[in-house]
Amino acid sequence: MINCLIVDDELHAVELLQHFAKQIPTLNVIKTTTDPVEALLYINEGNDVQLIFSDIQMADVSGLDIAKAVKGKCKLIFVTAYSEFALQGYENDIVDYLLKPVSFPRFLTAVQKAENMLAPRISPNQAAEQNAADHIYVKMGVKGKLLKINLVDIDYIESNGNYIYIYHEGIRTLANSSMKEIESKLPPSMFIRVHKSFIVSIDRITGIEGNKISLKKNIKAEILLGDTYRSYFFENINKKTLG
Repeated sequence: MINCLIVDDELHAVELLQHFAKQIPTLNVIKTTTDPVEALLYINEGNDVQLIFSDIQMADVSGLDIAKAVKGKCKLIFVTAYSEFALQGYENDIVDYLLKPVSFPRFLTAVQKAENMLAPRISPNQAAEQNAADHIYVKMGVKGKLLKINLVDIDYIESNGNYIYIYHEGIRTLANSSMKEIESKLPPSMFIRVHKSFIVSIDRITGIEGNKISLKKNIKAEILLGDTYRSYFFENINKKTLG
């Protein structure tokens, strides 16, 4: 999880970024504020802030002031209506520069850049714990009864209202979970969210045409690629695309 702080002197901008952040399981919003001075004080108090989303033009303290103050301590993404500060931003080692109005796919791209930069901060013990998480347990409706599902056996996951279906080894298992909760328990190296209703195993993907994702022949399912997740999906897929 990446602990992040959101600061913008416009409340609606803060609320939008917070809404976006809540949809990404790797982000943990620990502080929001419309006061940049409060944001700096919070960081200087020793709180474990790893990533800041900040506006630039704010009263008393600007986003550039914040960037200079936190340089080397944590990462920063500018979210602003003004393009003319981009060069100064990158000179202060920011992760990305988002222009308002910000779309969710663009926000996802910026977060992924931050994740790549912050990955080395994961300790060896944390890495070992992540590698050990090769399965999940699902409550079966009977008190004390759990079903173990190995991650390598999962084909895809589908949302069903307040529940989800986990498709694995030709079986469909119902679980009392949200998509966000199950996504937080799955390694991004193995699974990818492609739609508000679908998470798929990357290993099972055989192709894509338009907005339809094809899975291995023995998996009969119509998986759709949602517009919200298209940019993030192709950014990952293009890393292994030829031509």
